[in-house]
Amino acid sequence: MVKKLISSEVLSASGVQFGTSGARGLVNQFTPDVCAAFTHAFVVSMRRNFTFTQMAVAIDNRPSSPIMAQAVIQALTDAGVKAVYYGVVPTPALAFTAMQDNMPCIMVTGSHIPFDRNGIKFYRPDGEITKADEQAILTQSVDFNAINTLPDLTVDCRATELYRARYTDLFDAGLLVGKRIGIYEHSSAGRDIYQGIFESLGAEVISLERTNEFVPIDTEAVAESDKEKARLWSKQYDLDFIFSTDGDGDRPLVADENGEWLRGDILGLLCSKALKIDALAVPVSCNTIIASSPEFKSVSKTRIGSPYVIAEFSELAKTYKRVAGFEANGGYLLGSDVSVNGKYLQALPTRDAVLPALMLLSLAKTSSIKSLVGQLPQRFTHSDRIQNFAPEKSLSILESGRNNIQQLLNSLGLSELNVISIDNTDGLRLELSNRAIIHLRPSGNAPELRCYVEANTQDEAITLVELVLHKALMA
Repeated sequence: MVKKLISSEVLSASGVQFGTSGARGLVNQFTPDVCAAFTHAFVVSMRRNFTFTQMAVAIDNRPSSPIMAQAVIQALTDAGVKAVYYGVVPTPALAFTAMQDNMPCIMVTGSHIPFDRNGIKFYRPDGEITKADEQAILTQSVDFNAINTLPDLTVDCRATELYRARYTDLFDAGLLVGKRIGIYEHSSAGRDIYQGIFESLGAEVISLERTNEFVPIDTEAVAESDKEKARLWSKQYDLDFIFSTDGDGDRPLVADENGEWLRGDILGLLCSKALKIDALAVPVSCNTIIASSPEFKSVSKTRIGSPYVIAEFSELAKTYKRVAGFEANGGYLLGSDVSVNGKYLQALPTRDAVLPALMLLSLAKTSSIKSLVGQLPQRFTHSDRIQNFAPEKSLSILESGRNNIQQLLNSLGLSELNVISIDNTDGLRLELSNRAIIHLRPSGNAPELRCYVEANTQDEAITLVELVLHKALMA
């Protein structure tokens, strides 16, 4: 006899929660039945507003991802939906292709979070799900069959082909002639696509450090070992540019001619200038020079997470034609159709890693990347996190700080400073009397406390992040 389950009960008992980008949890929490519960609830919630007979599925390179995809595909079959499986591809490649085919999609990925965790991202036919969609998925009470068998996986290459063509068709074939580009491949979901894109535009590509071990690259908290690698690679191979991404290929990590990694919001700023964007939506954690840039007619500040950035697009589109957004982690979201080099580029309102990299390289045709960054107003940011830090402890630190700001400053070793302004948009963001900004926030994807700092020098930003996190750890 087939065991019947109810989606809301399975999800409530699973321990899996939605973070800033999809459902996230420990690998052992994503049992086949939990994956099926998410899938059935998603199908029912989508059928209320969309008509479809197919749904696309893809994965990252985590060892746990194929089994989760098999459970998702079996659940789709049980729900009467044909699954189209694109294999290991970047999240934006899956999302873009599903949008062309007017169908929802599911990405099995934990992005940058640690190896023992994984996740699922959901997309409507018109882009990322909203926070309201998340609640609908969690509260659906759908009866479904428990997963007893897992189907074989057969890969369709359409997403790979469409994503590559999106960018190779946008630029002249000689855009990158004479450029030597290193691709730090590690275990990125897009590592089999990127070389072809850069080579088709004329670059000489050097593959760097591909591995079969999953590497949880966090583009907001780049490891010191990765910083040193980039500098060494740049000298060893005489590179003009280094390109990498996080695990699912929606956040870029790029380095200049000296192997210095760019901050994601600086990359987004330069990309937006190259695209001649009118209005931007960016999280409150981004560098303040963005809002003061004269090139943009409007800059809206949001909570951290792509759903909040995307939610702002509809409001900006009422007034402005060229709308986009990006995050401090580098992920770029194109909120409207635009013209680039006289060619049409369709909106892709989900984080993407390739577009900002190529737009930066197009800007650097007549100038070095280092000089482009150097021409910007000199405000510097840095961020890091404490991993395996209980969310309850993070929230306690923030709450005590809101109740007594001076006591929080004293506990962080900053008693000589005063608070000029407080921003509670997402976490606790403090502007201090020395013009530094300290932003504390629990991660929405993992048990981590994140600290973002903006200061007058890079050394000051780094020192403040290290000090604040050390004091928080000791608290």
